[in-house]
Amino acid sequence: MFAVGLTGGIGSGKSFVAERFAARGVPIVDTDAIAHRITAPHGLAMPAIARAFGASFVAPDGSLDRPRMRALVFSDETARHRLEAITHPLIRTETEREWQQAHGPYVIIVVPLLVESGAWKTRVNRVLVVDCSVETQIARVIQRNGFTREQVLAIIARQATREARIAAADDVIVNDDLPRDVFDARIDELHHLYTSSAGR
Repeated sequence: MFAVGLTGGIGSGKSFVAERFAARGVPIVDTDAIAHRITAPHGLAMPAIARAFGASFVAPDGSLDRPRMRALVFSDETARHRLEAITHPLIRTETEREWQQAHGPYVIIVVPLLVESGAWKTRVNRVLVVDCSVETQIARVIQRNGFTREQVLAIIARQATREARIAAADDVIVNDDLPRDVFDARIDELHHLYTSSAGR
């Protein structure tokens, strides 16, 4: 099935853009949602995480203790690689399964680190980047997650730059508080393009 890789920096509004495509009947495969699912209470990744990092990284409900793990992987590159070695293969498997089961004119695969990973560029037919200013990213993440400005900047610093994402893009949606009618017109334009490209 014709696939569009949807990406953007933290707080850019990827989920909102995906929702607008979903409202037009497009199936969405969200790798971030899959990552949360496999680290939810008794998720697929939790036994291996408990073995690799210890019970202190498992919350009382059986899910990943996200604040504790976030603090560790931000200060320890080796720990981050160990976590990714557990989660990434499971995310790939679940993504493939959902992709194969998708039904619609085309499929959108939400991959936050699409540009950083490199491999995804060759797996999808087009790359759609959601872009906004860094200040907009910071404000949204502080409001949504309660992070400090410094925490958000640290996350942004680990991600591809806006320039790198846009250079990798086939299409770009600017999501800096555009008027709703302008925003939806852009979604409609891309929906028509992708539907036509998919031969539907």
